[in-house]
Amino acid sequence: MITYLAIFALLFVLELIYMRLALRLHIVDRPNERSSHSHIVLRGGGIVFLLGVWLWAAFFGFHYPWFLAGMALIAVVSFVDDVHSLPDSWRLVVQFASMILAFVDLAPMGLDWWWEVAALIVCVGILNAYNFMDGINGITGGYSLAVLLPLLYLDTCGLERLGLSAPFIEPSFLLVATLSALVLCFFNFRTKAKCFAGDVGSIGVAFIIVFALARLMVATQDVSYIAFLLLYGVDSVLTICHRILLHENLGVAHRKHAFQLMTNELKMPHLVVSSIYMSLQLVVSFGMIFLSVNNYVYCLIVGLIVAAAYLLFMKKYYHLHEEYLASLPGNEK
Repeated sequence: MITYLAIFALLFVLELIYMRLALRLHIVDRPNERSSHSHIVLRGGGIVFLLGVWLWAAFFGFHYPWFLAGMALIAVVSFVDDVHSLPDSWRLVVQFASMILAFVDLAPMGLDWWWEVAALIVCVGILNAYNFMDGINGITGGYSLAVLLPLLYLDTCGLERLGLSAPFIEPSFLLVATLSALVLCFFNFRTKAKCFAGDVGSIGVAFIIVFALARLMVATQDVSYIAFLLLYGVDSVLTICHRILLHENLGVAHRKHAFQLMTNELKMPHLVVSSIYMSLQLVVSFGMIFLSVNNYVYCLIVGLIVAAAYLLFMKKYYHLHEEYLASLPGNEK
């Protein structure tokens, strides 16, 4: 316990030091017409996840050296992108390279090479989808906690449910990642956020979560645990489909996610929206753990319910976003 308190204190102090440096170096997020905030906010506060991984390795040992190498690579490049935008192709190359490194610490996966390639593409897709989340106060840290807590429960108290005799990942790894998310929430889960996670944070914590989920899936040979990302996953996939139907460039920033419509068009407080996403994901994840339902059946039923809710929400409120777009300079009729 003392070790974790020390790590938490160190993370808190290091985050404060980073925020002072970011203020001096003008590492900030300036609002534009696509933003969901209206004032300048420090960017890159999610560097706490990289710091947390380093501290975990320092205190508990280098259990996953290839993952650590991948985490360092992807976080550093993401931080550079926060400071000075990099070409999409560069970031994708680094993301694939980092995920390949992490896959080494998943071996043996027991999959044919084409399935491993497919898994690699899906994992990189999850990283980029998760990256869209930052910008709503509290959602990156809060939703990450909603994913990490069920993983931590299964790894420490749910081994019998999983049919495992040993943890699928070092529990200390998940605990330190959870502490990192709490530190970010302290500064970001506010009506007026002190900092945003930035790419270094959203990509970094997504890398941690994808690695932990992959370890769980490999250990149990059960991919239905993707339900631990179901709420935001459905939102992301259906939003992408919507943008494809609208013939939009998927690489261009937008405000079409359900949580963005809630905050921008419906004027719901950021923290309320973040709490809704966090709470619903916790219900979905722990429902899967405790209900006596086949995991795949559960995942399918809940996925269909969430998808239906998303479509009904968009049918009722998307016209407000169209009105917003029409009001932008150059789009007036």
